[in-house]
Amino acid sequence: MKYARFELGGRIAFGVLEEGTRYVREIYGTPFGDPGRPGAAHPLDAVTLLAPCRPSKIFGLANNYRDHLHGTEPPGEPQVFLKVPSAVIDPGETIVLPRDQGRVDEEAELVVVMGKRCRGVSPDQAMRYVLGYTCGNDVSARAWQKKDLNWWRAKSSDTFAPIGPWIATDLDPSTASITARINGNEVQRCSPRDLIFGIPALISWIARAVTLEPGDLIFTGTSGEPAELHAGDEVEVEIEGIGTLRNKVAQG
Repeated sequence: MKYARFELGGRIAFGVLEEGTRYVREIYGTPFGDPGRPGAAHPLDAVTLLAPCRPSKIFGLANNYRDHLHGTEPPGEPQVFLKVPSAVIDPGETIVLPRDQGRVDEEAELVVVMGKRCRGVSPDQAMRYVLGYTCGNDVSARAWQKKDLNWWRAKSSDTFAPIGPWIATDLDPSTASITARINGNEVQRCSPRDLIFGIPALISWIARAVTLEPGDLIFTGTSGEPAELHAGDEVEVEIEGIGTLRNKVAQG
């Protein structure tokens, strides 16, 4: 199942993508509890897709792919950082490069969407609390990332967390392929099966200290050498089994 969040006629609603069609069927509830009864079906080109959820917290992972380590030893435990929820933007919304920011990169990532309140769970229990997965772009300002005490603005500047286009509930991450493209040219390709710390371990690690709420997000990390963004670019994050997240890039 794929859940979308959309705007139509000034009204925001959730819906389910109808398999094999270009329609989204509205639901009178949310994916994070009782979805309610099905309603009208709307053509996808008649609605505006929004970020598929509004998280209370966003966690990111540093150094969670070996080919992103540049020859250094893998970390002994997950290296977690925070992105602020106000950085979230919708599919199709514009990533804005801050002035005098230096290099800003895309980072194509699989994003875990929590479905239930979760605290103090073991890795064996962790997947019971997951609703599904979406595409994410962990936009990163490198100069700020290097010189600041923490990554509060390097990772959390406004527009630095595009997510979407919807939440896939039946995805097997071990079979998915993640691809990033800038202006149609492939710049990254990887698979979540190459994660150093897998999704159950990440959820369990984070939930030891912080209660995860429905709609909270975990960006699972990026691979290889992310590519630089420039004003005028269009960046895509495509994950097999989910879809493609597209955003334009502009100078602030």
